[in-house]
Amino acid sequence: MIHMRRRLAVVQVLLAVLLAVVTARLWQVQVVRGAQYAAAATETRTRDVVVPAVRGQILDSAGRPLVRNRTTLVVSVDRTKLGRMKDRGAAVMARLASVLGRDPKDLALRLRPCDARVSRPCWAGSPHQPIPVDADVDTPEALQILERQEMFPGVTAEVQAVRDHPVGGAAVQALGYLQPVTKEELERRQGLKAEFSGVDMAGRDGLESVYDQELRGTPGWRRVQVDRLGRVLGVEHEVRGTAGHTLITSIDAKVQAVAERAIAEAMKAAPKADGAAAVVLDARTSRVLALASAPSYDPAVWAGGIGEEEYGRLLSGRSGQPLVSRAIKGEFAPGSTFKMSSVAAMFKAGYPMNGHYNCPGSFMVGSRAFRNFRGRSLGSMTLHTALVKSCDTIFYKAAYEQWLKDGGLEPKGRPREVMAKTARAFGFGRPTGVDLPGESPGRIPDRAWKKRTWAATKDVNCRRAKEGYRDVAKTDAGRAAFLTRLAHENCLEGYRLRPGDAANFSIGQGDVLVTPLQLASAYAALVTDGRLRSPRLGWMLVRPDGTRVREITVPVRGTLPVSAAERAYITRALSQVASDGTAAGAFTGFPMKKVRIGGKTGTAEVYGKADTSWFASFAPVDDPRFVVVAMVSQGGLGSAAAAPAVRKIYEGIYGFTPKGKPAPAALPDRVPAARPPMIKQDGTLAW
Repeated sequence: MIHMRRRLAVVQVLLAVLLAVVTARLWQVQVVRGAQYAAAATETRTRDVVVPAVRGQILDSAGRPLVRNRTTLVVSVDRTKLGRMKDRGAAVMARLASVLGRDPKDLALRLRPCDARVSRPCWAGSPHQPIPVDADVDTPEALQILERQEMFPGVTAEVQAVRDHPVGGAAVQALGYLQPVTKEELERRQGLKAEFSGVDMAGRDGLESVYDQELRGTPGWRRVQVDRLGRVLGVEHEVRGTAGHTLITSIDAKVQAVAERAIAEAMKAAPKADGAAAVVLDARTSRVLALASAPSYDPAVWAGGIGEEEYGRLLSGRSGQPLVSRAIKGEFAPGSTFKMSSVAAMFKAGYPMNGHYNCPGSFMVGSRAFRNFRGRSLGSMTLHTALVKSCDTIFYKAAYEQWLKDGGLEPKGRPREVMAKTARAFGFGRPTGVDLPGESPGRIPDRAWKKRTWAATKDVNCRRAKEGYRDVAKTDAGRAAFLTRLAHENCLEGYRLRPGDAANFSIGQGDVLVTPLQLASAYAALVTDGRLRSPRLGWMLVRPDGTRVREITVPVRGTLPVSAAERAYITRALSQVASDGTAAGAFTGFPMKKVRIGGKTGTAEVYGKADTSWFASFAPVDDPRFVVVAMVSQGGLGSAAAAPAVRKIYEGIYGFTPKGKPAPAALPDRVPAARPPMIKQDGTLAW
């Protein structure tokens, strides 16, 4: 009996303790942390959604849209949610494909993460981001998805802004394109993850890339109430985002169209042409008025994801690599357009400005004869005439003499290398610093470059010299023998700057490479104030309400190594090329009395290919406002392909026609825009 009472007492004590613990816990949950748990319970019925900001427009110098936004219904799929289903979402995707009228296999391909082993279409963005599978859905299709969410878990249909290019493929390489934000970017860019909306796109090239942060804007967020199926019941709280800034550029859409058309026609006229580029600069400021590259492509290919076949075509050499801008990334031997740098180098080396120089049909450089174009002997002339008539042998002789002064094959101390150093001072051999990504530096092959190249290629050259070029010999025995001899020579003494290297350098041949933009930038400095600038396409960033954020200035990156008198001398010589020199035929009938064109033709030899055609120009010669450079790869003579293209660009700018009749001018004032347009609060333009 006593034991029974003790047991009951213990049980009572235990019950009392348990009741005390439960009471204490209820007190903690309901009173102490009641508010916290109430908020947590509420959160299970709400979702926080980051709302992407409207991306800013890109306008031309007259306020015309180059890139703008249009709204469209986009269907996206959450791959993570599908992966949690028993059939990994196969049934959902089948129903979705039926609604959209698409092949289920095609939709499935778009959900795959991209890597080196996966071909397009695939998803290059974050794995946590809903993946767009159709970027242009009709309203009835979207409603079928939204009204039956239980049939389409993980699938959304939302109105989104997508990029629209009203000018089509014009300036497409300069404008760039958008692609999804990747997982690596989210991890690398501090603060981006917090603003990640799930549909963010990032600029991948061109201005879209360089000014991505300004164009992107600040996203907002919305707290919505949802039911158990995830359907939105209402908006609980909303913070509006801020639209991205508008980027006003110095590009003129009409001049751009003229340049695009001119190089396209030049390629059609040259049977072997495989690419072309044109650059139009404001001569005084180096702002870019047009930047054209051919072949081009339609930027609409990026909408909704690009397929492997189309993406491969954009990068294929067979199709001309339309994704690559030849204006800033293409490196080509400049031919005689480079001679303005060589004349400046001769002045620096002490050759008299008004001296007379013999122009024989050929000149012996070491043991090899270097010939004039077609072996013509032009007699005694000044450097002025040497530029107008494009005498090569005068430059060969000067380059060979300077090479000997530097010590020839065995230089002692620090060679002066006046030709190479002058070329670098003109901006060649380094990027211009233009506000576009991926610019090529070109190449100035001095003695240091020869040594670096030899060190990097010695082993390959020595192996090739020993084994020969059996692969080439199968189709061209003569070329294989030539390459074998060249490999043997480079294996033994490829580190030496040979006399032939120096001679070729002086006329823009051999290993010299420049981009069309580099050449335009150098000419702009030469014919104006001697200041070398970094060209700019961006001009002004403006908020949507018209408030100016900042003007994008054009930096000065150097000064040409020539005096004002020397620049004037070279400019006067170039002023006669289109009227009395090598480009006279291309400008026959052009109204030179109204607008006189100056410039220089270039015909650069390329082994195994047709010549590269160049024309670098400026106008009007008495007060240059424009610099126009055109290049046609495998276009032949500079006077045959590039010069006619430049003529067409000037005709478009000034409103001339081949028959002399007036036509609408791309620039009615016949000068570049002096300031960017003003944008009112309602989005309209005010000047």
